[in-house]
Amino acid sequence: MNVTVLTVSDRASRGEYEDLSGPEIEKMIHRAYPDCKIRKVIVPDEKGPIGKALEEALESDFIVTTGGTGISPRDITPEITREFCHKELPGISEMIRAESYKETPMAMLSRGYAGYKNQTVVINFPGSVKAVRCCTRVVIPIMDHTLKMFRGEGH
Repeated sequence: MNVTVLTVSDRASRGEYEDLSGPEIEKMIHRAYPDCKIRKVIVPDEKGPIGKALEEALESDFIVTTGGTGISPRDITPEITREFCHKELPGISEMIRAESYKETPMAMLSRGYAGYKNQTVVINFPGSVKAVRCCTRVVIPIMDHTLKMFRGEGH
């Protein structure tokens, strides 16, 4: 399995803030899938760099983004992801919000999107460490099955 963890953060991309969410996602995925190859990328909250990073990660099985899913003026990750993907996977984002709501009502403000292009699944997570822990726990159980479905192996 190949995963790209894409952190979307103006401050982290400028080196003003240490990315904590991306490494947390990586750690949790490695615990579940020790042989997984993970690539890490950090970009600012800007359409061009986000879109370019998504395109460059198309060889990955999964692209997990962290950051840019809220309602601040610069939060555009879901819009760019929606433009990038061919098809939506609404159950993933719905379940992420439902499970996240159990920890905080602020989850209702998350606009994360999930979809796929070719055979690469893209899933948006919020930017906090607490949120990515919850979201990663939601997604880990479906990762292997998703790859089997893409390969035509069925249920």
